Amino acid sequence: MRIAIVGASGVVGQEFLRILEERPIPIDELLLFGSERSAGRTYRFRGQELTVKQLQHNDDFRGVDFALTSAGAGTSREYAETITRYGAVMIDNSSAFRMEHDVPLVVPEVNPDDARLAPRRIIANPNCTTIQMVVALQPIERLSHIRRVHVATYQSASGAGASAMAELEAQHRELVEGKEPTVSKFAFQLAYNLIPHIDVFQENDYTKEEMKMYNETRKIMHSDVEVAATCVRVPVMRAHSESLWVETERPVSVAEAREAFARAEGVVLMDDPANKVYPMPLFLAGKDPVYVGRVRKDLTSEYGLAFWCVSDQIRKGAALNAVQIMELLLKR
Repeated sequence: MRIAIVGASGVVGQEFLRILEERPIPIDELLLFGSERSAGRTYRFRGQELTVKQLQHNDDFRGVDFALTSAGAGTSREYAETITRYGAVMIDNSSAFRMEHDVPLVVPEVNPDDARLAPRRIIANPNCTTIQMVVALQPIERLSHIRRVHVATYQSASGAGASAMAELEAQHRELVEGKEPTVSKFAFQLAYNLIPHIDVFQENDYTKEEMKMYNETRKIMHSDVEVAATCVRVPVMRAHSESLWVETERPVSVAEAREAFARAEGVVLMDDPANKVYPMPLFLAGKDPVYVGRVRKDLTSEYGLAFWCVSDQIRKGAALNAVQIMELLLKR
């Protein structure tokens, strides 16, 4: 089996390498592709030295079975035909194809069967905040249909890439040294601050990130659920957190919800507040599951539940979900 990684030198591309190294996937050849700037770089994989090739419109993808792509929406659109021409399945981490009707948007714990419905041989990986949320929502949806969701996100610097993580580190260092902090990647200083603005604002005053959570959740869950999101960048290096309020068609007890979370695929229940047990990004960065805690009744509605979840944005929110889609197809 031949697998390609497009965008191999980026944060998600590097995470693809780590995850493929860890998991027992039979790989005969791994091909790495990147921009002109990253071409020629070398990375070790399973004892071999692999060199990044420049992504071009040629026959490099002949014989490739799966292409894991994370090089931005523009690159994905431009190279989709080149990548899939000879039969490769392109699992794309960008926003390029997520809402197109003939491209499935897949989270394996939620809608695995959709992965088979890919006439263009393209499968889209959802937005990181959406992936985390729908994995946590699905156990409740199985108990009672979710009518609406209110969610506030607490998104780490990693969501904006390696340069954003480096900027947060630099800002803390500069402030300690009494210098003016570097502000380039974010609209404002992120260190010691919260920024309620991720992606561009739309006509309805929600940001594009917030509307992704609305539209993608409905597509993945095949649901009429209403989602209202407020997305906030926080001075955390890695792993996103979300505070959720859900309203179901029938009242769901806290005990039912906890039991559902405890047995759900891809979810780990961390919910013992009396002993200060609840998910926190500091301790969960680099982990695979979605961690859920602070499960309680919504005091404003008998049909409401509130809970908190944390997941690593680079792993389950990006690279791991794409690899799991590939594993799902390999099993079938």
